[in-house]
Amino acid sequence: MILAEKHCVPCEGKVAPLVEDEENALLKEIPEWQINRELIHKLTRDLKFKNFKKAIGFVLEVARIAETEGHHPDIHIYYSRVTIELYTHAILGLSENDFIMASKIDAISAD
Repeated sequence: MILAEKHCVPCEGKVAPLVEDEENALLKEIPEWQINRELIHKLTRDLKFKNFKKAIGFVLEVARIAETEGHHPDIHIYYSRVTIELYTHAILGLSENDFIMASKIDAISAD
């Protein structure tokens, strides 16, 4: 199944984070993203917009999706640039939910 067609499932910390091979396999479906493998594995993506208003509009749409999915990214806004970080806080690492959210964010960033 395509990641963007899936939905996030609640995670209460009773599962292990994905292993590197699983992360790499899922990363192939979201090539705009990178994995930061420092202390906690996180998906990251930087996006550039025409201006602050466009960047904020994008962030509001990400917030809408995050509320619907029940999975919330860390969002950093620098005027017309937005950096998104995704990881599953309950397990301090990456889960399939992070890749699902990244895929859904990709769908709106293409608009």
